[in-house]
Amino acid sequence: MADASKPALASQNLGRFVTELQVQGLVDPAVAGNQGRRGGAGPSDHRALTIAGTTVMVPVYNAVSQDSPFRLEQAADGAVAVTDRPGTKLAAVEPPPQPRFYGLSTTDGTPYSAIALLHGRDVLATTLLQTCIRFRDRSQSCQFCAIEQSLEDGRTLVRKTPEQVAEVAEAAVRLDGVRQLVMTTGTPNSDDRGARLMAETAAAVKARVDLPIQGQCEPPDDPIWYLRMKQAGIDSLGMHLEVVDEAVRRRVLPGKSELSLERYVEAFEQAVAVFGRGQVSTYLLAGLGDSASTLISCSERLIAIGVYPFVVPFVPISGTPLQHHPAPSADFMVEIYEAVGKLLAESNIRSDRMAAGCAKCGACSALSLFENAS
Repeated sequence: MADASKPALASQNLGRFVTELQVQGLVDPAVAGNQGRRGGAGPSDHRALTIAGTTVMVPVYNAVSQDSPFRLEQAADGAVAVTDRPGTKLAAVEPPPQPRFYGLSTTDGTPYSAIALLHGRDVLATTLLQTCIRFRDRSQSCQFCAIEQSLEDGRTLVRKTPEQVAEVAEAAVRLDGVRQLVMTTGTPNSDDRGARLMAETAAAVKARVDLPIQGQCEPPDDPIWYLRMKQAGIDSLGMHLEVVDEAVRRRVLPGKSELSLERYVEAFEQAVAVFGRGQVSTYLLAGLGDSASTLISCSERLIAIGVYPFVVPFVPISGTPLQHHPAPSADFMVEIYEAVGKLLAESNIRSDRMAAGCAKCGACSALSLFENAS
């Protein structure tokens, strides 16, 4: 592996470099460490890499990554680096090790890794219900979603019980130093939209281990569920818009778009009243049709409410209707990151002040790097 005399990170912003990696992916010849995963609820087709002290999720298993100008290379001494196609070293990286809790199983023989996975460097994540009322009908499902892929491949369970998640969480904290838990779910056919299962699981986890928790679900019909989730032990809440423009929402989220943008705004206001300013977040997927100005103006509105807009570049997942949809350009992402980072800095809402969640982890986006630079 050739080594440049002056690595790219010495002369370019880390945020820009991470952005380039996340939108273009990299060719990964199975370098040692936690290999990430294919399919399932996101982040999918990624693996974690630590660059200059920042852990990021980078696509390695989808079509975009196979054409990437970046490669992951491992030298004879075990050192790992991102290189360009000619082999010039651009940055030293550290793949987080395979977590030790992956080697354990429950008493009934279920592998812990079928119940929860390590995201980033120190985040435990689980999808409590690995099915969704919309997924089987692609005319209604979110077009980027791969939630049932890992279930079909036999790598996870259709439903994780609160006791199973609590058992794995305790082991992940004890063996691997996990510092937060993110729980998401496919949407069930119930008015609570998964909030009941979130609350039950959070209570079981907190009874066993003191671990900050973010729950993620669609807005429940009855706002009492925000208080119930909070009282059960959920510290922060994620409710994900994904896209903003109504035409884009109908195309990308045909079923979920029945919950209007204004319904989400109402839900955000109700949730912030319970969880507090800066403890509610939402995903915004950039690159699916929303303009930069649309995403920035929506982020400004959300920040004013007290919601952290976690802007993430869309990355196509194999086996979904959007598997060949292009990722956004780095220039497009940097324009948004710079503007939203400035808004966050001015509002005093910061990812590192969240109790738990995707925005606190930050590995799927470069936004926190721009937030810190603003």
